[in-house]
This record gives sequence, structure tokens and C-alpha cells, in this order.
Amino acid sequence: MSVTGTAAEGPVHFSPYAYEFHEDPYPLYARLRAEAPVYRNDELGFWALSRHADVAAGFRDSVRFSNAEGVSLDKLASGPHAHKTMSFLAMDPPRHTRMRALVARGFTPRRVVDLEPRIREIAIEYLDAARDAESFDIIRDFAGRLPMDVISEMMGVPRADRDELRRLADLLVHREEGIEDVPPAGIEAAFTLFGYYADMIAERRRRPTDDLTSALLIAEIDGDRLADADIVAFLFLMVVAGNETTTKLLGHALYWAWRNPDERAKVWNGSHSIDEWVEETLRYDTSSQLLARTTLCDVEVHDQVIPAGDRVVFLVGSANRDPEVFPDPDRYEIGRDTSQIVSFGVGRHFCMGASLARLEARVALEEWIARFGSYDIDPDGTRRVHSANVRGFATVPATLHWRV
Repeated sequence: MSVTGTAAEGPVHFSPYAYEFHEDPYPLYARLRAEAPVYRNDELGFWALSRHADVAAGFRDSVRFSNAEGVSLDKLASGPHAHKTMSFLAMDPPRHTRMRALVARGFTPRRVVDLEPRIREIAIEYLDAARDAESFDIIRDFAGRLPMDVISEMMGVPRADRDELRRLADLLVHREEGIEDVPPAGIEAAFTLFGYYADMIAERRRRPTDDLTSALLIAEIDGDRLADADIVAFLFLMVVAGNETTTKLLGHALYWAWRNPDERAKVWNGSHSIDEWVEETLRYDTSSQLLARTTLCDVEVHDQVIPAGDRVVFLVGSANRDPEVFPDPDRYEIGRDTSQIVSFGVGRHFCMGASLARLEARVALEEWIARFGSYDIDPDGTRRVHSANVRGFATVPATLHWRV
């Protein structure tokens, strides 16, 4: 697959499973926006929209674009049963409206805000432990641990189980080269997680506690409650989507700030906020690169008709680099206008966990700056995750320069 150069090199080809794409998708996105804004992959049977205007409009259009078959191209994660692993993310109204409203009774803004002191304690614990460590990896020792701890504490998962749950979540998103579906290890991990959460729900029914799982069990609107299968699906979504994407956000924030020292200095000297740093990272290299939909009718985009029943991919990462919306989009520029990013979606399916992800990132990076005057990353030691939907690092070895 060619991801660089001009149209003279031949027709553009895009597969979200290609390892070369995982390493750097942005040259390919530029070609798609310019040459094939309504792209068709016949082999894998999907269309792709890459321009910001088309992606944002698609997110808002639940009349013609359906979530009911899931948001992944993986065949095993798609179809009428997708809601069993993706919860309301794989539903259309009115079912989506009902499920989201019930989940919101437990996953409240107040519950998120109240987490800040505990998020800070967790961040401090992991960063202070680095002082005596022989080596430090941003993902292994910090970014990969903090989001899992936060979500686990919300759900009531014991600390002893968290590393294993993170390992299982990693297996769900990882794709070996040449594999274009959920691999056997991912399927096994999914069944293990289902069993774990089903057991946890049964335990909360016997002995309720003050956590999100117990709150979901009693969530009610006019006598309507969530079934156990609904709660399992939401917890499954939380551990995969919530944990993985926030881990990647933190890794990208620290990596791209290191790669762009002048931009990093804006935050370290206080002229720009950590929130601005987070938002530009969400724009420049977002964790969730693409989300799928299914057309409910024939849809015409740029004089191209996408037939009813076809799968369509919204390329979030490409939309966030569209020069029609973001000037000089390939420049990492903390403080630019990021109000039009689509990293968390748009409309009725806007990510429910967006405020939690932003809170975790802000607190974690505040504590990072409080401890480290600077830091260095070993670029030869970095390794990226290979996933069709999620972009981020698996390893980022770093040397920390502590403040006196």
C-alpha cells in the first residue's frame, strides 16, 4: 500500500488493517481527501469519508447512517449483535435513547467530577514511584495504568485484577499483520471479560456498594431498568473504549510535546494551558481514528451514490487534519482553535466519556509538569499499537529530569 507521494504514483488504496497505515496514516488521509473523498474498498466491502465536512455531517445524520451494526469493520464485532459488546454505541433511536438515558443515571457528571482527587492520587503514586525505578516507560508505568485504575475504581474492580483486565483489553484491539477480523486471542479475551463482569454484577446484587456497577443496577426511568446483559455490555465498552483511548491520549500528548519543544515550552512556561495541550493532541493525533456506520438508504456524497446497506467509515483522524478547517493542519500547534475537532464524535452519539478523558488527561499532565522540568524519549524504543480503530503507542521509553 502506498501512503506517500502524489496521484501520479497510482490510485490511492486504503486498508485500516495495514501495518504501514498504523505507523503513519496522515499522508494517506491527505491523498484520500484530495483524490478520493468518497473512497471504496471492494475487497473489504466498505466506503470511507475523509473530509471534515462529510465526517461531521455523517455523525449528525442518524436518519441515513445507522449505528445498529456496530462501529467496527471487524466482521465478528459487526451485525445485529454488536450491541452486546458496544452497548448503546451500536444502537439507533429509540433504543439508543433509552439505553443512554438509563446509563446516564449511573454515569453522572457529578460522579466524574468527584473523581478528580482520586485521579490525582493515582497519578502521584505512579509518578513518584518512578524516582527509584531503574527504567521508565510512559505507557507501561503511567499512561497505561492510570486510566485503567480510574475506570476500575468507578466500576468497583479490585486492584489485584486490573493488570489482567488491561491485558485482555489490549488483546481485543490488537491485530496481527494480515488479519482482518477479531483474532482468536481477542475472542477469548472478550469471553473472559464477559464472564468477569457477569460475576461482578451478581456479586453487587447480593452486596451492593457505592460504585458505578451498583448504581447501574438500580438506575430507573419510569419503572424501566437495565438488564444484566445491558450492564455487562456497558462495562465492556468502558474498559475497552475508555481505557484504551485515554491511555493513547496521554502517550500522544507527551510524545508530540517532546517532538515539538517550542510547543512544549508554551505549557511549561505557563503561557498556554494544559487543556489547550490536550485539545491539540486530540486534533493532531486522536486515539479513535475511524468509526463505521451502515447506510439505511442510498446516500449521495460528491456525486457518488453509496447504496443502502453498505458499510461506511468516518475517518476521524483525517477530518481533524483537514486544511479547510484547520490551517497548517500537519503542524502541532498548542493554542490553535480546536473547537471543530470530531475526536469524540458529534451529535447524539457524542462520547459519554469525553469529560472523564479530558479530566484524567489534565490532572495526569498537571502532576507530570509538577515533577519534571524536562524529559527525553528514546524514539528507537517506541512501538505503536496495531489496531484498525485505535491509534497509539504500546511502548514509549523515557528518561525523566526531575525538578529539584
